Amino acid sequence: MSLYSFDPLRDPRWARFVQGHPKASIFHTAGWLRSLQRTYRFVPIAFTTSGPAEELGNALVFCGVRSWLTGDRLVSLPFSDHCDPLVRSDDELQALCLGVEQYRAAGRWKYAEVRPARPDLPVAPPFRSADSYYLHRLDLRSSADDLWRGFHVDSIQRRIRRAEREPLGYEEGRSEALLGKLYHLLGLTRRRHLLPLQPLAWFRNLVDCLGEAVCIRVVSQNGEPAAGILTLTHGKTIVYKYGGSDARHHRLGGMPFLFWKVIQDAKRTGAEELDLGRTDRDNSGLLVFKERWAARRSMLTYWRSPAARARESSLGRLRVVRHLFDRLPAGLRQAAANLVYRHLG
Repeated sequence: MSLYSFDPLRDPRWARFVQGHPKASIFHTAGWLRSLQRTYRFVPIAFTTSGPAEELGNALVFCGVRSWLTGDRLVSLPFSDHCDPLVRSDDELQALCLGVEQYRAAGRWKYAEVRPARPDLPVAPPFRSADSYYLHRLDLRSSADDLWRGFHVDSIQRRIRRAEREPLGYEEGRSEALLGKLYHLLGLTRRRHLLPLQPLAWFRNLVDCLGEAVCIRVVSQNGEPAAGILTLTHGKTIVYKYGGSDARHHRLGGMPFLFWKVIQDAKRTGAEELDLGRTDRDNSGLLVFKERWAARRSMLTYWRSPAARARESSLGRLRVVRHLFDRLPAGLRQAAANLVYRHLG
């Protein structure tokens, strides 16, 4: 098979292809790619065996990450939980992976990484398995009552009922004011976990580039934000992407209340799945939280070519960053995050 490359932000076939492909996600969309490009200057490139005059039949999309700190690499896709190869057969997948490896080697990229969500996809040589995570998804096709009965009684049901009894203010939308409240909550949460906070420009670009696919939800007590989440919608799937909370208000049950609100809204709009995103396998607290919603857990294994060494893995980079941020003065952490975040994708 012949291999062709193209810019998915300039080729009008891309939007049509993603819109119609059953395995495409919000992370394949031009809006997500444009947000990555605007914020971090990542350059998108897609590969296909379809000729320039043909409609796309398959594709594998990457961003080129140029970094003096962590090395130049091709990632499908940075800051994306998963991004399936959009193929019809194992032969197409093999052809695309071989072509990407040739492109990588010719351009002297350190490695190429693919982040498939489909556990049934065979790892296509020369790629090999690398980092592994868990992915949780909640099937929304059952009735709301049946979904409710599947939730953990103490950790989920009772906390939602507690939140419903509290005089909490609820807001949703995409306004700058609402984004400001969410960003404040994200900052509190990232500091608790000694992690850098994404630049504010990233969230502004998501809202600008994805429009109605973005929804911010925040609950407050006495005007003070208590918990907030950002979700993304593509087709019949809603993706929980970001969430933050003020630890002083955890007793109010704001976060479970927001997830229940997402589920109720999803049911009304005909969504069939809530994607709760990836989780590090050693993050026991987050794993327990997601599984108490009766979400289905699957393995999420990334591929690398050449094969990853432990010190080069994204998990390894995250541990190094956590170590460094733990030692920075609080006033310098966000400035440092804005400088280094694009090197972490």
